[in-house]
Amino acid sequence: MAIVDLVMPKLGESIMEATILKWNKQIGDNIAVDETVLEIATDKVDTEVPAPFAGKLVEICFQVNDVAPIGSVLAKIEIAGENNAVVNTIVETPAPPAAAPAPTREEIESIPYVPAAPVNTAPQETGNTETRFYSPLVLNIAQSEGVSFSDLEKIPGTGSGGRVSKKDILNWVAAKKSGTTANVVSTAVAASTPTPAASTSATQVAPTTSASTSAASSPAGVVLSGASEIIEMDRMRKLIAKHMVDSVQTSPHVTSFSEADVTNLVQWRNNNKATFEKREGTKLTFTPLIVECLVAAMKKFPLINSSLDGDKIIIKKDFNIGMATALPNGNLIVPVIKGADQLNLVGLSKSINSLADAARNNKLKPDDTQNGTFTFTNVGTFGSLMGTPIINQPQVAIIAVGAIKKRVAVIETPSGDSMAIRHMMYLSLSYDHRIIDGSVGASFLTEVANQLEAWDPNRTA
Repeated sequence: MAIVDLVMPKLGESIMEATILKWNKQIGDNIAVDETVLEIATDKVDTEVPAPFAGKLVEICFQVNDVAPIGSVLAKIEIAGENNAVVNTIVETPAPPAAAPAPTREEIESIPYVPAAPVNTAPQETGNTETRFYSPLVLNIAQSEGVSFSDLEKIPGTGSGGRVSKKDILNWVAAKKSGTTANVVSTAVAASTPTPAASTSATQVAPTTSASTSAASSPAGVVLSGASEIIEMDRMRKLIAKHMVDSVQTSPHVTSFSEADVTNLVQWRNNNKATFEKREGTKLTFTPLIVECLVAAMKKFPLINSSLDGDKIIIKKDFNIGMATALPNGNLIVPVIKGADQLNLVGLSKSINSLADAARNNKLKPDDTQNGTFTFTNVGTFGSLMGTPIINQPQVAIIAVGAIKKRVAVIETPSGDSMAIRHMMYLSLSYDHRIIDGSVGASFLTEVANQLEAWDPNRTA
């Protein structure tokens, strides 16, 4: 029998690691060819790792929630054979590159964005790091004594599983009033943790009663009031939160607004959507129509389709449009329409519908969310008239379209003005003010509106 390695596959140009979500097979289980061995997650999508051969699982190298680098050995499988071998599940892991000359402009364009990891200045937790349970009695005491949730998390629990008991919180409140909180915390942790090393660690991370130190190190904590429910963020929500904070800290955001009379576009779609769906086998939504207009405007303003690398502006020649898609659980993901400028209306419709369906059914591939150059979000799907979207780094702009509403508008004609009911839509563009000034941002947004208003009502679907 031979032992082979199940290796973490390459998942995309900018993906360097993945988190183990679930092992579908355990040690001793038999595995069939193409059967899913485990499920993994990147910062973009969840995916499965299948077995390219049949055998028996004999060793698991990473546990659930562990982070495994690309190319690392995930498990060992015993298969029929005489010699040991190393088998990659999907693609061969590339060898470390030799020294190379300075990258060219084309190479720089492909450099993935990896935000700098923030320095963690928060105290390290001791004991159980899972979401803590607080009894109604403890929560009521916290509310009546004005104990914030952040302070509540710092109280060492002596109850079962490290839970905070009535005695723990009352001792902490009394110590806080007397100014000896740090001593109480370190003593409580030492009492519940018998080893000297652990006791020393607890003393080092005990909260201080110095008001100036507390104010400088962290914002004011949340004070629990009334009936409260504590919900732990899931993995994707934590990643979304980090990306949003990174973006705001990286780019000075400016948002410009405009509106477009999309009556011709709406009427054209209404007249053609049934025939289009019957002929092409896919629905005709507003998204491909808007994307087509976006690409036409982006070609006139190439700075919109760029990124910033230090003091170098990198103009992207590919038009890869990300479309923000809401998932059933409320989270957001941005699959990318690759080469949108090379697709006609049929191609855009099929690509957009396919990506949207894959996103909602958790079937996106890692590459489906990579290499976007500009992002489009439709806040009108949920009834909003407009929004101020946050830039999807390392891009420099993102556009949002609102709900299409019928309104009375003034129509200007050579023979005079008139009033009519028109389909109107607000547009908002957020852009990075480091390289895009208001004149460029506003001019691009106006061009998008012009493209939408100039939709030919007589064109063939």
